[in-house]
Amino acid sequence: MTETASSAGRHDRLKALSDAGVSIWLDDLSRERLNSGNLAELVRDKSVVGVTTNPTIFANALADGEAYDEQVRELAARGADLDATVRELTTTDVRNACDLFRGTWESTDGVDGRVSIEVDPRLANQTDPTVAEALDLWKTVDRPNLLVKIPATKEGLPAITRTLAEGVSVNVTLIFSVERYREVMEAYLSGLEKAKENGHQLAQIESVASFFVSRVDTEVDKRLDAIGTDDAKALRGKAAVANARLAYAAFQEVFSGERWDALAAAGARAQRPLWASTGTKNPDYSDTLYVDDLVVADTVNTMPEKTLHAYADHGGEPADRVTDTGPQAKGIFEALTTVGIDVDDVYDVLEREGVEKFEKSWLELLDTVRGQLDKASN
Repeated sequence: MTETASSAGRHDRLKALSDAGVSIWLDDLSRERLNSGNLAELVRDKSVVGVTTNPTIFANALADGEAYDEQVRELAARGADLDATVRELTTTDVRNACDLFRGTWESTDGVDGRVSIEVDPRLANQTDPTVAEALDLWKTVDRPNLLVKIPATKEGLPAITRTLAEGVSVNVTLIFSVERYREVMEAYLSGLEKAKENGHQLAQIESVASFFVSRVDTEVDKRLDAIGTDDAKALRGKAAVANARLAYAAFQEVFSGERWDALAAAGARAQRPLWASTGTKNPDYSDTLYVDDLVVADTVNTMPEKTLHAYADHGGEPADRVTDTGPQAKGIFEALTTVGIDVDDVYDVLEREGVEKFEKSWLELLDTVRGQLDKASN
């Protein structure tokens, strides 16, 4: 097979996934990707229709290479402080990515072509400051295809509703349990109802709910290995997909009925499930596991580039692997409970660690930029 034919085959696999109703978003963004044309190439050749970012992604981007040096020097010359510099650097990347995806946003009637930016993770357990920062990020980036990421903590839930009520599109992140996901969908519906009361056009508000996948297997598998029985070991690698499948069943249930019908009649869009953390962390599992087994319409899969290329090369047939799998998935969790897994504790640990990891990355980002500002000032 020629290289051209091989490349076409890889694109065909991604296109088939897209045709199955899965929006392919890249879980990464950097100045280098933008300046080199790499991101534009992925949009053109790999069916990528959106981008997600988080504090870890930005920390890695700013620590790698010299792409930000010129802007840092300009900001240092203007006397910008550390927080203002970080805000300027990150929102510039996101704004430029929004512009790159503007055509996609227009051609999909605002469903895709979305770029996400997260509120400061140190605010994850503070409602009012989260709302203030979300609104400020929306105004600062000033692009209609932005999504502001708000974590699905207890304190984040009312922030989600209040932010949506102002007509701001939201990506709800760090969702691990179906119970919390239901609370997120409730926050979304309430936000839409308030937005309508406030005179906003519901058709202009978009939202996704980022349901984390691979981290569930990582935590559950560790506990199954500690239990060590044959029954426990037989359940390794099954929790994450089952959890996501139950989430999709909840999505189908919530976005039906009179309450949703009234919002949909006013132009509202359903808050799509977004499968996040879909890079396979256990080398014993297929590197496309969390793409292959979660194919279903009306979802987003945000992939690290490594996972994107792996699926393009050897991903499975993109047939629906989720619809009507709820009973089977529920059986997996009954079996996990039977062997001794405290599922609620798993979710509590994952949420706490998720916030802590992003806080750590944010502090690393601040340290990196502090060093760059010091260097530019000398």
